[in-house]
Formats: sequence, structure tokens, C-alpha cells
Amino acid sequence: MEVELSQRSRQILEAIVEDYIATAEPVGSSAVTRRHALTFSSATVRNVMANLEEMGLLTSPHTSAGRIPTEKAYRFYVDSLVALRSISREEKKQIIRRCRQAGSGLSDMLKETSRTLSSLSNYMGIVVAPSFTSDVFRHIEFIRLGTRKVLAILVSRNGTVQNKLVETVREFTPDELIHMGNYLNDLMQGLTISQARERIQAEMKNEKNQFDSMMSQALQMSQQAVTMERDDIFVEGQARILNQPEFNDARRMQDIFQAFEQKSDLLQLLNCCMTAEGVQIYIGSETPVNRSAGLSLITSRFVTSSNTVGLLGVIGPTRMGYSSVIPIVDYTARLVSRILTAT
Repeated sequence: MEVELSQRSRQILEAIVEDYIATAEPVGSSAVTRRHALTFSSATVRNVMANLEEMGLLTSPHTSAGRIPTEKAYRFYVDSLVALRSISREEKKQIIRRCRQAGSGLSDMLKETSRTLSSLSNYMGIVVAPSFTSDVFRHIEFIRLGTRKVLAILVSRNGTVQNKLVETVREFTPDELIHMGNYLNDLMQGLTISQARERIQAEMKNEKNQFDSMMSQALQMSQQAVTMERDDIFVEGQARILNQPEFNDARRMQDIFQAFEQKSDLLQLLNCCMTAEGVQIYIGSETPVNRSAGLSLITSRFVTSSNTVGLLGVIGPTRMGYSSVIPIVDYTARLVSRILTAT
């Protein structure tokens, strides 16, 4: 149900939310009139605050006469009140420098991106790499490591590298491995990793390849290389969240640790954010992470040259600086997309 507020109530709610974001302390009527250029008396502010509490937008901690915003208040603030600040020139320079100089590989860049998001927001930065299986095959190479042991190196168009140690039925010469690699590169060129799997399976059923021992072994080796799952998730700055005053008690800390203990679980939860375009904001119980942990999540998708999709964002307390974090997430996603689509 949509919340309808008068202009006066909107101003007072905005003041309370922003004060609580800044101080993490319950906000009283006197603080609202003192800190903000409002023409209302303290009595008027108290009456409005009481009405906002009845509407479920504010709540009163037992130990204080002040009020704090509820999830409902944060949602109204983000949807209707927040004034997004412009990302500064220095912030832009830092994001560009760190993303471009991270390293030659996609993983290096995405890991540095998560660090940058954490550093600039002072919360936790998170990046989910594009799904490896939807990436486009570029190259496969076999390197002899010893008796009946071969290293299969699979490279995708995005620059992601997969290494797989394969045991073979016999020993192959370097020339034979080159010949096998050339055959497979021609076979899988232009296909996604998922399509390459299907092509390999189809070729393995071909009677001609079944009777050609070298080609049969090449297909078996490549099958092992392309069946590896790789969905990287980069998380930086967990300690920054634990430094927030609302997470001082042991129970809240435990909730935080449980939310990010298993990256595979977190990845599965974040995949639901991949379908929405633009900046998405999930507050408290709306988030796909631990819904009792009092966290908010701001995300945006990025794309690669092969049109695969990744996700980046910031996780922090519901008392998050939305006005500054939203532009940082938005700009970073756009920059990462530009970098990856240009390669």
C-alpha cells in the first residue's frame, strides 16, 4: 500500500531519516527543529512524529524518547525523498584508475571493483562475475605435464581462464596435443561454453571419432575442461559492516557472519537480482541475504562484450547512506560495462 504524506510530514520524516543515518541515535523533536531549517515548533514536530509512528514509519526504542525509522520509512525515503548527490570527480578518477589497472584478467578486475566499492561506500562491496557457461569459447590448449598427465587450459572471450588437470589413457607428444587443440578450437569456435558442451557430446557419439583414438581422447579431455562450473563472487569489506554501531551485539554479528559464510549460498541468493536492469535497492527484509540481519543491498548489472551479465553492488545496514551509495554503484556498473564491452 502506498504511503501518502503531507508536505510537512515528508519534511519531518526526511529530517529524521537523515539524522538517524548520520548518527545512529534515536531522533527527538528538539533535534529535528535544531538541526534543520524547518519553521515548525517542537510541539508540531512531536505531533507529526506520533502520526508517523502510528503509520508504521517510525518506532520508539524503549530506552529513548526519540524515534528511529522503520524499513517502511527507508523505502518511502528512497522512493520519494532522497536527493542523490553527484559523484565527485575524485571518486570517478579513483574508480577508473582502480578498475583499469587491476590486472589483465577479468577476475583481477572484478576483485578490485569489489574493493573499490567497499572503500568508497565504507560498507561491503560485492561483485558477481558473469556466468562462465554463458560466456563464449575462445581457445583451448593442452600442455603435457608428465606421464599421462595433461593440463587443459580453456579461455573464454571475456578473458576468463579455466585450468583442469586431465589424466590420459596414454602419453601424447607435444605435436599431438597441438593437433588436438587445433581440432577442438575449430569445433567450438563461436559457441558459448554451454553450447560447446553440447557440441562435444554430439561429436563423441559420431562413429568416425569413436574409431579415431586421438580425436576421441581430445573430445574426452575437452569435455572435462568445459564441464567445470565457475561462478565467481568477490566480497570485500565485511569488517566495515561490523564496525557499524547497530551490529555491536553478538547476535547481530552472528547474523552477519551467517549471511556471508557460504559464497555459493550467497551467489544463489544474488542471482535473483540479475534480471532487473538499472540500480535496484533492497531494504531489510526485501534483501535476498539473511533477512533478519538488518541489511540493505544496492545493486546494478553490468554486461560484457559477449552480452553475458554480472552484478555488482554494496551491502550495508538499513541505516545506509543511500544518497551517496546509489550514484557510486550506478557509475561503477556503467564503467565496468564500458570496459568489458570494449575488450
